[in-house]
Amino acid sequence: MKNKLIAIISWLITAWMCKVFLSSIPYKISNHPDTQHIFGTIGSWLAGFLGQGVGNFFATAGPYLVGTFELITSLVVISPLLYWLMSLLGNTSNNGIRARMHRLGGLMAAMVMGGAVFFHLFTPLGIEVLHEGKSDGGSLFYAALSILVLGIL
Repeated sequence: MKNKLIAIISWLITAWMCKVFLSSIPYKISNHPDTQHIFGTIGSWLAGFLGQGVGNFFATAGPYLVGTFELITSLVVISPLLYWLMSLLGNTSNNGIRARMHRLGGLMAAMVMGGAVFFHLFTPLGIEVLHEGKSDGGSLFYAALSILVLGIL
């Protein structure tokens, strides 16, 4: 029973991570104004420490790099589904790879969201992102923090 409960919780965490990561990718790859604001704010902040070149690179390439990493993370964390489907077809020789892939995906999610939490806390971006007079109410920060904690779990 304990293993079944852990598996259910693990898949709920996976669903949440994939929802957050995959729903944000269209904003990142379309260069949405909110994405420009977020990565531009961080890029300007980075330029003060690491130089204008690094800041400009992060502002322009950051959304694509982060979006790509989030897509890869989603694929890794959901890949155990393929092993489960193969086991239904009689292939039971996964040698624990399902659990290892969930752990790897959790680590990847925690890494990318650790960066997001850092930038929310220590840059002018802030916990509550304000853009064009609108506030996100901190939803981006809290989603990042939840995935950081759940990825570690």
